[in-house]
Amino acid sequence: MCGIVGYIGTKAASGILLEGLRKLEYRGYDSAGIATILDDQIHCVRAKGKLNNLQEKLDGEDNPAPLGIGHTRWATHGKPEEYNAHPHRDTEGRIAVVQNGIIENYRELREQLKAKGCEFRSQTDTETIPHLISQKLIAIKANPPNNKTAEASLLLEAVRQAVNELQGAFAIAVISADFPDELIVARQQAPLVIGFGQGEYYCASDTPAIVAYTRAVLPLENGEIARMTRMGVEVYNFEGIRQRKTPRTLNWNPVMVEKQGFRHYMLKEIYEQPGVVRTCLETYLVPDWTPELGISPIRLGIPDEFYADINQIQIVSCGTSWHASLVGKYLLEQLAQLPTAVQYASEFRYSPPPMIPNNLLIGVTQSGETADTLAALEMDKKRRKDETGPLRSRLLGITNRAESTLGELVDRVIDTQAGIEIGVAATKTFVAQLMAFYFLSLDLSYRRKTMTIEAIEKMIDGLRQLPAQVESVLESQERYIEELAHDFVDTQDFIFLGRGINFPIALEGALKLKEISYIHAEGYPAGEMKHGPIALLDSKVPVVTIAMPGPVFEKVLSNAQEARARDARLIGITPMDEVEAAETFDTLIPVPHVDEILSPIVTVIPMQLLSYHIAARRGLDVDQPRNLAKSVTVE
Repeated sequence: MCGIVGYIGTKAASGILLEGLRKLEYRGYDSAGIATILDDQIHCVRAKGKLNNLQEKLDGEDNPAPLGIGHTRWATHGKPEEYNAHPHRDTEGRIAVVQNGIIENYRELREQLKAKGCEFRSQTDTETIPHLISQKLIAIKANPPNNKTAEASLLLEAVRQAVNELQGAFAIAVISADFPDELIVARQQAPLVIGFGQGEYYCASDTPAIVAYTRAVLPLENGEIARMTRMGVEVYNFEGIRQRKTPRTLNWNPVMVEKQGFRHYMLKEIYEQPGVVRTCLETYLVPDWTPELGISPIRLGIPDEFYADINQIQIVSCGTSWHASLVGKYLLEQLAQLPTAVQYASEFRYSPPPMIPNNLLIGVTQSGETADTLAALEMDKKRRKDETGPLRSRLLGITNRAESTLGELVDRVIDTQAGIEIGVAATKTFVAQLMAFYFLSLDLSYRRKTMTIEAIEKMIDGLRQLPAQVESVLESQERYIEELAHDFVDTQDFIFLGRGINFPIALEGALKLKEISYIHAEGYPAGEMKHGPIALLDSKVPVVTIAMPGPVFEKVLSNAQEARARDARLIGITPMDEVEAAETFDTLIPVPHVDEILSPIVTVIPMQLLSYHIAARRGLDVDQPRNLAKSVTVE
């Protein structure tokens, strides 16, 4: 979950590295550091805490070095102290390494390297890597091997031999004072992308770090290693065989990753949601569709044979994506009439269900790099590898990064079209995932004939109205919710309630509040309150209830009354003109009238705003909440 960045070219590297780390700080902010090569020495500067602390150390430095690597850390092995910060160096200080991931066999390697005289100065798994590369270099110089990577570079060969002894998931960048004109990078189960400029090259864990400098990128694949010089990039596999690769062009621009006048990225991304929904509609709805066309109104690019004979769906995901998947389960079962199970990816991979014929496995991950989700999909793919017919592997991905590892792993991808999301707490990518499930459910419903044409047309018409309805919530309620947040600055506990398709939205509301305000919050199905959680209620515990007109509307109001009888303050997310709701709740956050099955897109907006404004009022770092990282690339 850490962020790494590297540069080799003609400009001073330190400023480029620092700006790259700023764009990657969402991946970790326990400590940061950069290493450059200056006057035949590795110059390393590290700092505990956020990137500003490193910036202060670098201010006033005159460092023209045109080669360097940088790192922002989310601590796994070792406390977030400066001595555990990356880059890490070998005993002589001639090799520096930054890493994202976990080296699972680091203890064994550490003991072997200590026996050879290597001196360790940190508690991290990463420090084994520069020591191991150093030892490989010593051996290579004593007995040079005869292979293509060794001919290209001794440093490249040393890194290649070293990574073949590493177990785990990792992406690394390596520099050496003895090889001041090259930067070596390698990837195994952790993201790494190379950027191409004019006589200068970049590497990073994620493209936002380099999009200001280049849009020509090459994502490394698992088991690949690359040598970067001012003359170009050479890519090899871990066996040392040269690979032929072609960069591609990103359709991003630097403005997409700026705050554009908003106080926080999270608030900007909340306000981007109407545009995200519009983009999804434009991308996936067939223009001017009519039943007479004889085709699905949804254009996901999924052929009939991929859907053929599906009789069950399994979804694996984590965190906010898991909540989106629960909404997806509701839609797939109610609209497409397909039994659907949702599992945490971290549980699925260690206790997979029995293989079921004609099963579709869907992996949902914002980044496309979530370690548990990828591992769950990979495991299912391997166990069905030799199967054909009904037991064959059939994998679908839902992600905001179609170019990610997920995109390489699955058979088909639904790109959620949300654009870059910097805030650690997901907002617009959650809504985009919901839209993906609406489209998938409608596509399957049309092809399976589980909905009438009239019902499909009505739902599509409702989807087209959603952008304006989300805008109306933002325009009419944000200032009110900001004032309301003042009442809860010192609150210690929250309860969120919902039923049916809005139960996952209650879970998501609770998660958002926990993530950025550090207030304990729990989400429950409204009907389950009386089966235990009601014991938590008193006048100090607010209860946020989603009550949208539909089959369970009256029951939700009745459940809310049970909480009111225990002196809890009731906050209702409900249409304004619902008289009974107005009489039930102490505080109303009104939303537009919308068909209940489409309501999650609307009801989640007040949840996001309430969490945001409570956290901001408490003076917390909304975009970079403690202990969290945007992309969870370690188990």
